[in-house]
Amino acid sequence: MTRQAAPKKNVLLLKAGDAATSVQLSVGDYERWFLQTIGLSGQRFDILPVHKGAPLPKDAKGYDAVMMTGSPLSVTQREPWMERAGAFMVEAGEQGIPVLGVCFGQQLLAEAYGGKVTRNPNGRETGTVEVTLSPQGRADPLFTGLPERFVVQATHEDIVSRLPESATVLAGNANTANQALAFRHNVRGVQFHPEMPTDAMRAVILAREDKLDALAREKGVPEGEYVPRLLSGITPTPHAHRVLMNFLQHFT
Repeated sequence: MTRQAAPKKNVLLLKAGDAATSVQLSVGDYERWFLQTIGLSGQRFDILPVHKGAPLPKDAKGYDAVMMTGSPLSVTQREPWMERAGAFMVEAGEQGIPVLGVCFGQQLLAEAYGGKVTRNPNGRETGTVEVTLSPQGRADPLFTGLPERFVVQATHEDIVSRLPESATVLAGNANTANQALAFRHNVRGVQFHPEMPTDAMRAVILAREDKLDALAREKGVPEGEYVPRLLSGITPTPHAHRVLMNFLQHFT
């Protein structure tokens, strides 16, 4: 008897921005990182550049999951497409479709559910960092098979500073308390980047070298020291991709 292959899952990936040109030339754009990390053997992706005004579907029915990428843009500087995309993700979640927002995507979900996003008073978080699961995070299927503490790639200035009503914190660290959130039983967000490989983290840091160095000098770090320190601290994140795989395996 021949075993039939499981049907592919249809994933709608909402693209919320473009990586810097130098990053795209060396490691590709945001959507490529998701596709490479997740793979195409069990999924097919529709990629929708919502930040460029691409029209959203009437609803998310027909998709097994909706995901949103990060972005160099800020949720605190609202644009009409952000309102539409946030409402679309909330509606998809209410229809029972699994939704995952990454970085900007988590922040947009938080505001769409009534929370607040602001500039992080602890400063920009960039590079390979450690996050710790909360008790709720350790029990959440998004983190099945992951240790209580694990390293991830991160790059963000904004944070979810006020949780929406009924949101649950799943992970955090000293810089960003809300590193992962559960908004509804089928809606999740992560502030870090489970899709980002080490070469992409390096490319992002190099693309922002002047800005990062300027921010460091404001805090008294000698010129030319901060970026090399960030680059030398980049390490593989062997558990991070599991977050994306768990989302597709346990929520769809």
